[in-house]
Amino acid sequence: MKTQQEAHNQVQKVNQPQRVLFEEYLQREVNRQSEVKLSAHAEKRLKERNVSLSEDDFNKINKAVQRAAAKGSRDSLLLYGDLALVTSITNRTVVTAIDGKNMEQHVFTNIDSAVIIK
Repeated sequence: MKTQQEAHNQVQKVNQPQRVLFEEYLQREVNRQSEVKLSAHAEKRLKERNVSLSEDDFNKINKAVQRAAAKGSRDSLLLYGDLALVTSITNRTVVTAIDGKNMEQHVFTNIDSAVIIK
């Protein structure tokens, strides 16, 4: 007959893998939700201008969005190379994208911050 401690240890061993799986799932979900997305409009603009963003580009943009969020920004202009990305920090979504050729004489409105990405 098992002692109460042995039974408790056995229950802990059974529950341990489930806890790890849940924690991994939760972390993946948090990471997924914290990733920056492109709006349909931004995707269209990037495609029209033959601009593609790599995983490294998205990582840099993501870090810039995190910095803007830490400062309390809601809508930000992200300057990345010759790209200007108007971004909803609250929704973590790039709303529109403008390249260097189309940026001349352009006025950006309804933003509360700007972040330069190197």
